[in-house]
Amino acid sequence: MKKEKVNSTKRSLLVMGLIILPFAAAIVLQLFHIQYIKGNEYRKLSQHLTIKEFNVKANRGNILAQDGSVLATSVPKYDVYFDPTVATNKIFYAEIGPLAKKLSRITGEPASSFRKRMIHARKSGKQYVKIATKLSFSEYQKMKKFPLFNRGMYKGGFIAKYHTEREYPFGDILKRTIGFSKGKGNRAGIEGSYESYLKGKDGMKKKQKIKAGVWRPLSDINDIDPVDGNDVVTNIDIDFQDYAHHKLKEQLIKYEADHGSVVLMDVKTGAVKAIVNLGKTKSGEYKELRNYAVFETFEPGSTFKVFSVMSLLEDGLATPETRVDTGEGIYEVYDKKVRDSHREGFGEISLAEVLEKSSNVGIVKLIYENYQQRPRKFVKRMYHFGLHNPVEIDIKGEGKPIIPDPKDKKWSGISLPWMAYGYGVEMTAVQLLTYYNGIANNGRVMRPYLVSSIEEYNRKIKRFKPRVLNSSLASTRTIKEIKKMLEGVVERGTGAEYVKTPYFKIAGKTGTAQTEYWKGTKQYISSFVGYFPAENPQYSMIVVVHKPNPKKGYYGAEVAGKVFRQIAEFVYGKTPVKYQLALENKWEKSNKADAVLSKYKTIMPDLRGMTSKEALYILENMGLSVQLQGSGIVKEQSVPRGIKIKKNQQIRLKLS
Repeated sequence: MKKEKVNSTKRSLLVMGLIILPFAAAIVLQLFHIQYIKGNEYRKLSQHLTIKEFNVKANRGNILAQDGSVLATSVPKYDVYFDPTVATNKIFYAEIGPLAKKLSRITGEPASSFRKRMIHARKSGKQYVKIATKLSFSEYQKMKKFPLFNRGMYKGGFIAKYHTEREYPFGDILKRTIGFSKGKGNRAGIEGSYESYLKGKDGMKKKQKIKAGVWRPLSDINDIDPVDGNDVVTNIDIDFQDYAHHKLKEQLIKYEADHGSVVLMDVKTGAVKAIVNLGKTKSGEYKELRNYAVFETFEPGSTFKVFSVMSLLEDGLATPETRVDTGEGIYEVYDKKVRDSHREGFGEISLAEVLEKSSNVGIVKLIYENYQQRPRKFVKRMYHFGLHNPVEIDIKGEGKPIIPDPKDKKWSGISLPWMAYGYGVEMTAVQLLTYYNGIANNGRVMRPYLVSSIEEYNRKIKRFKPRVLNSSLASTRTIKEIKKMLEGVVERGTGAEYVKTPYFKIAGKTGTAQTEYWKGTKQYISSFVGYFPAENPQYSMIVVVHKPNPKKGYYGAEVAGKVFRQIAEFVYGKTPVKYQLALENKWEKSNKADAVLSKYKTIMPDLRGMTSKEALYILENMGLSVQLQGSGIVKEQSVPRGIKIKKNQQIRLKLS
């Protein structure tokens, strides 16, 4: 009996073995297949699903003013999320209340409401609840210390995502020239034109997925660190920029204009020291909407007369003393009437007076009578000056100038006389200024440029040098004569009332051009372009105001010239004192000044109530650097009386 039972058991085991062994062998074979044949493939698949390469954005370089002031920078921002499911019940319910109270002060959501919402999210299994976005680094650091959040991501559910945003410390000032860079083909200003320097090089970091939407950084020798972008240093003087911005804005508001521009340039180099572009928004505010000075071409009107006069002088067809009869201020060409702003006319005047008084009739008669049979000669002279070429400013979007040619299909009998006083031609503000700057620079036309250098960790790695566009705009004699005429415009002519200043000489030309006349409406473009100090030019500048309210005023001298003078006085006031003294002998030695000098050696004296000359005499002899704002009597000083001073320390004086 026992023997049969044993045999039966053996048979059962044998049968089971015969059945199980093939399955076991199959499993072993499959494991071998997975481990040694398909193993690498599956491991790669698993790694692909749980480990991923993430792009690490490089920090974008800064854009700086000439003194190092930051015009554009990238700042860290943090978005904070909360996973209410990770903490234990004990920790969560003990700390959700205190956390709610802390967050209530930041978000404004009632603590009770937040607590209730988070408990519901926990019960619902939500792992990604938005708490706050765009936090600064200090705000982020503060929030990290809140109850529950201070336990981190795995125990407290605190999740933070980092990104950078472009910020502009000076707000709207210079915004359109700074520009932007968003994807391919959508770039403007310095940001777009210097993208290759600013953007840096992105890195790579491997992360492992630990749950839905949550990735943990891994340490890997193949990680690539990002390389930060370089800094771009501009020629912009932030004080000049700020003052020009606000003065233009005041004038646009006063005259209810549509938009306007100011460009300030260094005469010798072409470096752009300030560029303002303000347009009226739908709400009536004035903001930097577009870079009008660079892209917008317009008919310059009377400011173009300078080139007509230069053509006459260069071709030997007239001298500054050449007389022309302007009659009663009306001249007819092909049934089209040219009129002077002075309705009674100027009678017989010289070519110099034509420019001073801005006589449309005078310049049209001289150009038409001398070039009527050879208009191509006049146009070729404009080409020789270079007026038909872009000036290649170092940001994208420069408008293309238009100088009509007799070969053009649109050329007609009135094209030449209309060109003579600035109609039918088109230029941008920057282009027009560039050639006036060439006159100030004794015929040497410089390319306008905004960026001076590229820096890497405060070390200059690339410099951009001044570049000459035309080494000889005109003969030395012509340049000398035209400069004298431009001084006359301000001293005796159309600029005398609003542009002339008692502190130094300004040379330039007013412009009052009609625009949209083809629509039958009376709109104007008011402008003034010139340079200063006239006898030794250091800066050139253009002010253009588009479509001021004619009822408020529209003449170039009044609307644009006044702004030119105000900015010029401010810029001149900040010019290094030694330059001013050499130019106008501004030191004034007096018993009062000598008495102050004998008493104060290393302590700041009280200069309030003194003349600017007395104050300059004292401070220069104390070895200090001085900047003046305004003119007249000292009202404020940047360093108060009694403060210890150092040699070469900069002192700012506000005068009125």
